[in-house]
Amino acid sequence: MDSDYRRVEKAILFIEEHAGEQPGLDKVARHVGLSPYHFQRIFKRWTGVSPKRFLQFLTVERAKKLLHRSSSLLNTAFDVGLSGPGRLHDLFLSTESLTPGQFKSGGVGLVIRYGHCQSPFGLCLLAMTEQGICDLRFIDGGAKDLALRDLGEKWKGARLEEAQKEACDTVRRIFGQTGSSTPEPLLLYLRGTNFQIKVWEALLHVPEGAVISYSALAGKVGRRDAVRAVAGAVGSNPIAWLIPCHRVLRSSGEIGGYRWGIARKKMMLARELGGEG
Repeated sequence: MDSDYRRVEKAILFIEEHAGEQPGLDKVARHVGLSPYHFQRIFKRWTGVSPKRFLQFLTVERAKKLLHRSSSLLNTAFDVGLSGPGRLHDLFLSTESLTPGQFKSGGVGLVIRYGHCQSPFGLCLLAMTEQGICDLRFIDGGAKDLALRDLGEKWKGARLEEAQKEACDTVRRIFGQTGSSTPEPLLLYLRGTNFQIKVWEALLHVPEGAVISYSALAGKVGRRDAVRAVAGAVGSNPIAWLIPCHRVLRSSGEIGGYRWGIARKKMMLARELGGEG
């Protein structure tokens, strides 16, 4: 097992050093003395992602720094080893759910439709883009204006448009209140750090009626040494219920904290564990 770890460590250093060359699976596997098949398996077991996905994360992080410095999309694409802006566009969409242009402009041109709706767990604010749901939060104490203001701060540059009926129809779909036995899948539009998105993706694989500890979740994202960071990513989850951060418990089995209140978390778990639709 230690030899596997050393190989993965060597591979990570190699990928980081040669990221601008966009090394393929065969090249990295050859560098650590393994077949592509065995290297892919070992790398994913230790890191939680494929070598290709790891390289994509590195490439996007480097591209983000260049775009922050006002580099053009064309120059940024070439500087990170991609063939052109089209490849950069596809890479940003697959890892950030944003185009590079939207990232560079801070969301200018993005339209977010929203509504305040009742759910089985109280009043909520739902926000959507053409690409999918970008925010779902619960509101207590009549803080509707505060929640909307916070949404605007989070998506600076975007245009907010009220769409009450559309939002509330979507909320009913989310909580299974439409009467449909085969609901259509809902798309999510996430923006966060690569680490946060990795944690949120892991949460999506925790099935309804199940729970997971923070330490076990850290293991699933390949960061057993970063339980606090994982807990922070769980706490910053922008889409309640659909990204089920309510299914995360302390290792002791205690409920633990919840961004939208312990009582609400208990109600959610009771609804799921009790098998109520």
